[in-house]
Amino acid sequence: MDFSRLSAVTTTKSVAMPTVANEPRRTSVWLIVSVILGGLVVLAAPFLVLRSFLFQPFNTPSGSMEPTLQIGDYFFASKYPYGFSRYSLPYSPSWFSGRIFGAEPRYGDLVVYRLPGNLSVDYIKRVVGLPGDRVQMIAGQLYLNGAPVKHERLTDVIVGNGRAKKWRETLPNGVSYETLDLVENGALDNTKVYIVPPGHYFMLGDNRDNSQDSRVAVHGDIPFENLIGRAEIVFWSADPNAQGGSSPARFERIGKRLR
Repeated sequence: MDFSRLSAVTTTKSVAMPTVANEPRRTSVWLIVSVILGGLVVLAAPFLVLRSFLFQPFNTPSGSMEPTLQIGDYFFASKYPYGFSRYSLPYSPSWFSGRIFGAEPRYGDLVVYRLPGNLSVDYIKRVVGLPGDRVQMIAGQLYLNGAPVKHERLTDVIVGNGRAKKWRETLPNGVSYETLDLVENGALDNTKVYIVPPGHYFMLGDNRDNSQDSRVAVHGDIPFENLIGRAEIVFWSADPNAQGGSSPARFERIGKRLR
C-alpha cells in the first residue's frame, strides 16, 4: 500500500481509497526473483567452496609430463596439502602474500603452479629438488646432492613417429615414476649444478627432452608461494588425435591416481 497518500484520506465515505491493485503482483514477481537467486547461490556455494579450498580441475595441453600425464587428460589437484596463497585462492587481494596453513611439498609431488614471470599460465611438473639441494643432469640422468638418482631402464615405447627410451626413476624418499628420453644427448641432458634457494623448489617434467622446467632460465626455481595444488587423479581423458569413427575417450585412464 502507498502510505504516502494516507494523509489525504478523511473519514468521509465519499473519498475513495487509492488503488493498490498492482502492488501484490509486483511483490510476487520480486519474491520469485529472490527465491531463484537465493536458490542459485545455495546451489553454487558447495562448488565454490570445493574449488576454492579443496579440489580444482585442470587439463593437460602439452606432452611435457608424458608418460604420467597425456595430452587430453583432465585431472583434479588438491589445494589443501600446501596451504593457501593468493595463487591458489581465487579473487585473492593483491596485498595477500605468503601462505597460510602451509605444508611443504615432498620429493616426487606433481605440483600445479605459476611462474613468477608469467602468472597467466598454470604449469604442472614434478618436484625433484627441495630448498638447499644441489641438482644436476649428467648424460640424461638426474643427480641430487652429488649422488645419481636410481635409474632403471624399461621397455622402449613409440612416441609419435619415433622410439623413446623409458626409465623408472626413484627419488631418495622412495617415490618412483616413469620418464621418457626422446633424444640421445639432448640439449638439457647435461647441465650445470643448480643450488635450490631457500623457499623454492626445483621442477622437472617427466618427458625430459620435451619440457620447459627449472633447467631453463626463463622458468627457474619456483617459490613456495606460487604453488596452487598437488595433482591427484585423472577424472576424464580424451585422445585429441582420435580418427573419425573411433571414440576419443580413453576410459582406461579415468580414475588413474597420479604419482
